[in-house]
Amino acid sequence: MDKILRQVQEQPSYAAQVLLVTAAVLRIQSERALHPRVLDIALGFGADAIVGELPTAVALDATDRARAVLPPVDDTVTHGEYALRLDSIAKTV
Repeated sequence: MDKILRQVQEQPSYAAQVLLVTAAVLRIQSERALHPRVLDIALGFGADAIVGELPTAVALDATDRARAVLPPVDDTVTHGEYALRLDSIAKTV
């Protein structure tokens, strides 16, 4: 039982997984400047991939938690740079 509990505790949270998939989506065009709308689309892909089949309450909670830790977007950051930020933040969620 301890082994199973340890495995569950070591898995990233749903919110962290959403951030990691969002980062992967952004890396597809890593050199492009990031715009808020593109981030919303990438986050939507991440949420659909990770929590799309889960109960609504769980999916909304994970997506809200992921969205709450997103760093601000400005016109100087690229998709790749922002993806690195998401990777780092995902470790803390």
